[in-house]
Amino acid sequence: MTPTNRLEQMIRRLTAQRNCLVLAAEMVVDVPGPVLEFGLGKGRTYDFMRARLPGRDIYVFEREIHCRPEYVPADGYLLLGDVRDTVPAALARIGEPAALAHFDIGTHDFAADAPLTDWLTLAVTPLIRTGGAVVSDRPMANPRWVEVSLPPDNGYSNHFVYRVGPERPE
Repeated sequence: MTPTNRLEQMIRRLTAQRNCLVLAAEMVVDVPGPVLEFGLGKGRTYDFMRARLPGRDIYVFEREIHCRPEYVPADGYLLLGDVRDTVPAALARIGEPAALAHFDIGTHDFAADAPLTDWLTLAVTPLIRTGGAVVSDRPMANPRWVEVSLPPDNGYSNHFVYRVGPERPE
């Protein structure tokens, strides 16, 4: 059943997002590496991942801060600025490919966001290791990523989970 009002839509979206993050965290239990958060927003998923994946470094990509100070990453873990500027040099700063990446970027206008999403989908390839997981609020067509079936209780959702496979020969 499709939600009929904005409150139900938000509840379903946040539930789906949480379920996808739980699935992805389970997928990477034995995969080494940090976590990447693209879009800090209010800090909700960043805080969730800190609790769900204790001991993992979490690097956050954000254009500008809009959350309370306790949800802002510590110095060295915040890559502040436009992702077109921060992503290309990120691997040198982070030091190793990530086990999990979460994308919650853009606006509600997927068509307007498509050029950034398409660019980011390929630009992050070196940042996420083979065996890693990707969670996104929009489809991302990376040739190394294989879409994973969502949890059965996800219901109505625009969330996607991918497993990162090995590089394919050209």
